[in-house]
Amino acid sequence: MTPSFSASPSAATAEQMAQRASVRAAETDLDIHVPPVPRVSVQAFCESPAIAGAIQAAGSDRRMARANLKLQMGGLTAAEEAYRQASTPNVILVESPGTREALFSGLERLAEHCDPGTKVVVVGRLNDIMLYRELIRRGVSDYLIAPVEPLDIVAALSGLYTVPDAEPLGRTLAIYGAKGGVGASTIAHNVAFAVARHFDMETVIADLDLPFGTAGLDFNQDPPQGTADAVLSPERVDAAFVDRLLSKCAERLSLLAAPATLERTYDLTPEAIDPLLDVLRAAAPMIVLDVPHVWNAWSRHALLGADEVLIVAAPDLANLRNAKNLIDLLRTSRPNDKPARYVLNQVGLAKRPEIRAADFAKALGSEPLAVLPFEAALFGTAANNGQMIAEVNAGHKSVESFRAIARAVTGRIEQRGAKRSMIAPLIARMRRT
Repeated sequence: MTPSFSASPSAATAEQMAQRASVRAAETDLDIHVPPVPRVSVQAFCESPAIAGAIQAAGSDRRMARANLKLQMGGLTAAEEAYRQASTPNVILVESPGTREALFSGLERLAEHCDPGTKVVVVGRLNDIMLYRELIRRGVSDYLIAPVEPLDIVAALSGLYTVPDAEPLGRTLAIYGAKGGVGASTIAHNVAFAVARHFDMETVIADLDLPFGTAGLDFNQDPPQGTADAVLSPERVDAAFVDRLLSKCAERLSLLAAPATLERTYDLTPEAIDPLLDVLRAAAPMIVLDVPHVWNAWSRHALLGADEVLIVAAPDLANLRNAKNLIDLLRTSRPNDKPARYVLNQVGLAKRPEIRAADFAKALGSEPLAVLPFEAALFGTAANNGQMIAEVNAGHKSVESFRAIARAVTGRIEQRGAKRSMIAPLIARMRRT
């Protein structure tokens, strides 16, 4: 009897394989969303420097932060030798030899030493659906067609632990001020409000400014519990616990408020907010993180781990320098993600010398997602009343700017109500007669 690996319930279908093969071509599209890889051990055995380089780059991706990836050369032969006297990891990633016969014989020998539950992913060069089906029949979890990019590897590993037919995990949008006092929190709250109102998405705002957060004030909410309860008690964090912490502040919009008290300090570890974000991703399609303007281990970790980063800057030199430093850091640290985007806020303040939006764009290498004017009366009234800008003045041009930002970060088309039935006019006339 030919040895085979344990059949994997999450083995990819042919359709999923085709979709994942297109990730590389479509990774610039906003809708491509690869969830983080869970805390698993992965051992890769390569035969070519190109595949080894792609896997090594994948190991540096933010979505692989929890996984333990080890890489060595030697292909299937090295994999078989490695596990003759050692237990196998959660995932074995092997590069296929040149021929079909060598691949099958190598997998048969490897299967004799694999522990139950170990998943095997093969990277090969033959684009053959019959080969793919035979590999799946033998218990291989997935087959990737070379050449592969780092995001292809991450998507394959993430897909191994995605529950079939489960709701897709939510996206995180981190909004961060290039400098204190530039209105990043105000923009975060209004963008979240626009996402929930105009794009029919359940949205959660997580106020991460634990000592000075303003989300509760901006939405006229004073919940007894919120972000701090989840961050300071990670062992208690589950769906039921987080649901009790959320307060409803608008239709399809919920809030995790900050305590905004100075009774204690919050010296958080880099991964302090991860358990909370794991639960929120499973509960809502959009999570807006209101990240305070501090620079420490956990705030850096929050920015690097977000699916999308939006920087808010005012049009002066310090903001330009800080925004450029942030964008450069995020581009270097997140090579497989879209570059961070930015918004120019408080533009047109009387008697203040400003850097033009065009000069900002030239220095940063991209156009701002929006340019928001300085409107002291409007924004001050909204803040003092605990309202969003759309609730104070629905026709103001800033409202359209928030809607445009929401459209850009969600990639969705606005929900303008249900389509009218083609026979509705006929029914209406019949009722009148």
